[in-house]
Amino acid sequence: MLNKIIDLSLNNRLVVLVLSGLLLLAGVTVLLRTEVDIFPDLNAPTVVVMTEAPGFAPEEVEKIITFPIETAVNGATGVRRVRSSSAAGFSVVWVEFDWGTDIYRARQTVSEKLSEIEGSLPPGIGSPTLGPQSSILGEVLIIGLTADSTTTLGELRTIADRRIRPRLLSIGGVSQVSVIGGDIKEYQILVSPERMKRHDISLGEVMDAVATLNSNASGGVLYEYGNEYLIKGDIATTDVDELAESVIRSDERGMVKLGDIADVTTGHKEPRLGVASVDAHPAVLLTVTKQPAVGTIDLTKKIEEDLTQMAPSLPADVTVKTDIFKQADFIDNSISNLQESLFIGALLVIVVLFFFLMNVRTTLISLVALPLSIIVTVLVLHALGLTINTMSLGGIAIAIGSLVDDAIVDVENVYKRLRENRLLPADRRRSTISVVFEASKEVRLPIFNSSLIIMASFMPLFFLTGIEGRMLIPLGISFIVALIASTIVALTVTPVLCSYLLGGKKADKESGRESWVARKLKGAYSRALSGSFAHSKAILGGTAVLFLIALGVFFTLGRSFLPSFNEGSFTINVSTLPGISLDESDKVGREAEKIILSVPEVRTVARKTGRAELDEHSLGVNVSEIEAPYVLDKGRNRSEVVAELRHKLASIPGANIEIGQPISHRIDAMLSGTEAQVAIKLFGDDLNRLYRVGNQIKGVISDIPGVVDANIEQQIDRPQLDIRPRRQLLAQYGIPMAEFARVINVALAGEVVSQVYENGLPYDITVRLADDRKNTMEKIANLTIDSNQGKIPLSSVADIVSATGPNTINRENVSRRLIISANVADRDLRGVVNDIRREIADEVEMPEGYYVTYGGQFESEAEASRTLALASAGALFIIFLLLYSEYRNLSQPLIILLNMPLAMIGGILMLRVTSGELNIPAIIGFISLLGITTRNGMLLMSRYNHLRDEGVGLMERIMRGSADRLNPIMMTALTSALALIPLAVTGDRPGNEIQSPLAIVILGGLLTSTALNIFVVPLVYYLREKATQKK
Repeated sequence: MLNKIIDLSLNNRLVVLVLSGLLLLAGVTVLLRTEVDIFPDLNAPTVVVMTEAPGFAPEEVEKIITFPIETAVNGATGVRRVRSSSAAGFSVVWVEFDWGTDIYRARQTVSEKLSEIEGSLPPGIGSPTLGPQSSILGEVLIIGLTADSTTTLGELRTIADRRIRPRLLSIGGVSQVSVIGGDIKEYQILVSPERMKRHDISLGEVMDAVATLNSNASGGVLYEYGNEYLIKGDIATTDVDELAESVIRSDERGMVKLGDIADVTTGHKEPRLGVASVDAHPAVLLTVTKQPAVGTIDLTKKIEEDLTQMAPSLPADVTVKTDIFKQADFIDNSISNLQESLFIGALLVIVVLFFFLMNVRTTLISLVALPLSIIVTVLVLHALGLTINTMSLGGIAIAIGSLVDDAIVDVENVYKRLRENRLLPADRRRSTISVVFEASKEVRLPIFNSSLIIMASFMPLFFLTGIEGRMLIPLGISFIVALIASTIVALTVTPVLCSYLLGGKKADKESGRESWVARKLKGAYSRALSGSFAHSKAILGGTAVLFLIALGVFFTLGRSFLPSFNEGSFTINVSTLPGISLDESDKVGREAEKIILSVPEVRTVARKTGRAELDEHSLGVNVSEIEAPYVLDKGRNRSEVVAELRHKLASIPGANIEIGQPISHRIDAMLSGTEAQVAIKLFGDDLNRLYRVGNQIKGVISDIPGVVDANIEQQIDRPQLDIRPRRQLLAQYGIPMAEFARVINVALAGEVVSQVYENGLPYDITVRLADDRKNTMEKIANLTIDSNQGKIPLSSVADIVSATGPNTINRENVSRRLIISANVADRDLRGVVNDIRREIADEVEMPEGYYVTYGGQFESEAEASRTLALASAGALFIIFLLLYSEYRNLSQPLIILLNMPLAMIGGILMLRVTSGELNIPAIIGFISLLGITTRNGMLLMSRYNHLRDEGVGLMERIMRGSADRLNPIMMTALTSALALIPLAVTGDRPGNEIQSPLAIVILGGLLTSTALNIFVVPLVYYLREKATQKK
């Protein structure tokens, strides 16, 4: 079949070239239209259910909202984990489905389950709402709005809510725009208990009167004079004085208007859920989240264009900042770094080819495989619905050296055979096409089988599941597709180009003899190989010792999941004790901002303290999240900057500090539920006991070398004011429980009764007491409530006591849970986790019914390592079968497989002297070496067999065969290795982090494999053949 493909291509040369040109054109067109993103879709199928419950304590939220929702969704098909957080007035439930579940089906399933319980939730609670469909990488932009004293924070929030947010939501691809900071405007009816008592007005009468205070009425239709008139009762107004004129009561006791018993005014919603700042100045922040499968770069450009168009219509003192967090910048940096690595790698490939071949034509033919293979890869990725991202580009960058290998082998052999053909007498010379066909046929099986073997070595990637599978499978797809394309090019386009460019008279003059580099290298190698037979035991023994040393070094390597990213931005969490007021927490956050800004590399900072409305990233008012973009332009690396930040922030009293990065900490949160590398999950029923044991664990792990940012969820009691009704007294005074609850709900929390429309935009009308009427326990106790004996103090029918209650209640799989989290610095992740497990087992005694589980990146690393180990065994067996099918004996495949331990030597040693850590990309590098390094052995073995068939003796066969194959071996090894150097040496640059360990391992493996292969394989082959002859 392969012979027919070569023959068909040579007989239809023009068609092959035209099709190649059209393919290039189509590929370039698709490339320009394909979406570019930072990573593939890494999101676990997750549905977020959010429920607002204003005024409810965390325990009440857990009991009446969170637990019923958890119970309903836990039985749904495909649910693998349910997490929840119950805070004051807010419930969030995360329903995580099995990897591979269709997100639309998951959302439909949750919606159906929620519909079953919606009617059973108590009144006064918002309907459970599904969070917008997005992903952990969905936050693409944070926009900061700041102003001087001319524009107030209330006006700034109104601009964000009423003008900017709707405009951004209208852009295709935007999923959500959450707003935090500033003051939300509302119309307020501030009732006065004294004035109500004087006019003998009950709270019920007030609420009945204002229920339709500002709602228009419909009078149907009037037909007159052939016209149809709509009849509208135009009741709505925006004038607070007109609202105050509304009648509450008019009877024999007199008329009472709303203004007689309340102040009607405009104000700001209370309580505030969160505040924001930019560079330590109050601000409003808008976080833009994109929909899945939408290009981040194009979407960011559209958003910035819309903001630019809106800028002239904003007040002159309002400043719009978009440089706080912009994922597009990270993507641009990452893609440009990878493109640079691709370009430099391709340049090194050209240099190697030219120096070995010293012929522009042969170099050009070999290089044609590069653009054709890359374009075919882009077309296939587009057809599969995959984006161009750092993983798919990384696969191409790693393959770039291998892409020309097949073409090199073919061109080198064709070039050599044409040169030999020209040295023959004229009557014995064959046609150029005939020589090209025979030469290509000679190497077709090594080319095809070596490509199959390399593909087989990448197959374990496709067995990965979870986030590691989502991240690394696109890399495997792009590598394999590029390799298949290069193999097809070597069997079709390369022979055609050889026949055109190497068959003319001009080519005759250029092909007189081999290049100077090739001749010198071959001469030196022949002498070295000849001498090696006298020292075969020493060479083989030394190689075995080297392998054993490398094996020993392997077990000293640290273990981690993924290398650290360099995202160009810090995400810093500053948390204080629960119960702190928002204003005090704001002061702590502002102090942290000033400290962060004092670090010279930091360009700007933006802070969120608390949370936005219906925001799944719910933070208590005691937590601040700070984004700090930085540029490493002061001669320091990222680790040194982080160390300075940790040291300076440690000076803030009573604050816990966590330093991460935007994308990394979201990946951590998805894996374990916390934004840190290691999550120790403590389960139990009693919150106070959970916190005591958790603090003990925190103390134990804080002293372990490598542990930083040790933190514990602040699930401690916060101050509460409990109003406990005395039911006998309520009955005595004839007060229904509904009326008692109404006083608390309306007078203290406030209740929205209607809306005012300004310029078509709605603002709430809220009834409540003025702040100065309820700002102490004594004033609350003196609130009046209507009874059958007139108005009486609230304290007459209720006990008002100071108490404590939990700040937040977190649960996982229907059990209460506390997380002790930590990051790791200057040490490998697996080693730290092993120490943590051991210390907790030895030092912490668990109460009955309490237990610990561990989560985080190491869990994924362990699972991925097990999967890869099993899959690698299968890949090795497939490689052996492929080799056996070609050579039809056991000894030759085993000799070829010697390249694997030879490659391991370099891969392990190179890893040891660089990062010293074995992570998932590095493991994949070792697996890839299984296939890549067999190519050299196959080239030698195929040539030996060819010469044996011609009747050449053993020693001459080895010397001639090895010398013949030296050039293609060195060229393929050097092109593959040198193309990886840019990735290997720039692993700290954005976009290269994951590919770098993989490149380091393959680079080191190729160097030792090639250097030892050209001596070890001939020696082992010689010894094997000698032993066979003796038998």
